[in-house]
Amino acid sequence: MSISEKVIAEAAKQLYCASLVELPGDIRRRLCEMEAAETSELARLQLRKIMENADIAQREQNVICQDTGIASYHIVIGGHAKIDGDIVRAVHNGTAAGTRELPAIPHSVHPITKANSGNGTGPGTPIIHWDVLPDAEYLEITAQPVGGGGDLCSAVKMFTGSAPMQEVKKFIVDTVAEAGSKPCPPMIIGVGLGGMFESVNQLAKRAVMRPLDQRHPDPMIQELEEELLGYVNALGIGPMGLGGNTTCLAVNIEYSNTGTYILPVAVKIGCWLIHRKTARLFNDGTVQYL
Repeated sequence: MSISEKVIAEAAKQLYCASLVELPGDIRRRLCEMEAAETSELARLQLRKIMENADIAQREQNVICQDTGIASYHIVIGGHAKIDGDIVRAVHNGTAAGTRELPAIPHSVHPITKANSGNGTGPGTPIIHWDVLPDAEYLEITAQPVGGGGDLCSAVKMFTGSAPMQEVKKFIVDTVAEAGSKPCPPMIIGVGLGGMFESVNQLAKRAVMRPLDQRHPDPMIQELEEELLGYVNALGIGPMGLGGNTTCLAVNIEYSNTGTYILPVAVKIGCWLIHRKTARLFNDGTVQYL
């Protein structure tokens, strides 16, 4: 047996819709933790309203936020998975169907003419990132739509290889401070360190998608994540920019080796709502939603 194009398209549709409706459990837990620790009554109120909004969205099967953004997927192809059909076409079709049926606001437009395709797809949309897992017997798809508010405030900077880490930290914190209330804090910050210009943004995207209860396995990076989280929350921006201790829910960092003469740094700012939903598609036609 094999994984058909029809099954892939249906899974993409279901994942796209669910990711826009359901608040991931790790984010809900962190919001509850931050509400308990928050010293500002106004900030606590905002955090409660955020969770109340998420509850209503799931109960009514409606979008949590009107900024449904641009469809994006991370696809892992198992080395022993048997694919019958065009994965890219299936994901495009699933996204278009989900946009119509949910419905979601179609934000995909031409960069110059602003012509809207009307179904959330178009050249380069959905965005698809690929990985291979040699021993796996499944195709894993994660829907991770990207809203525009956080990306408007995100930034990348090419440091020289000799730049002190203090300058790098300052750039990251300054980027968050400049964003202020615009990305609907509390934010989730993904930082990419290293690689080159073409890859550092992908590191930041991978970082912001990491569950909040998973720390980086490298103790040095984990310590840097906690240090930066402390600096960011000390800014006092607070939920929705109304002040408080909860400016950021997590700072996640991913890194790769880079050149001796360069240090790319990308800061991917996400609001409190990071959309993600995963499924595994097996050769026998079964689909497991995680």
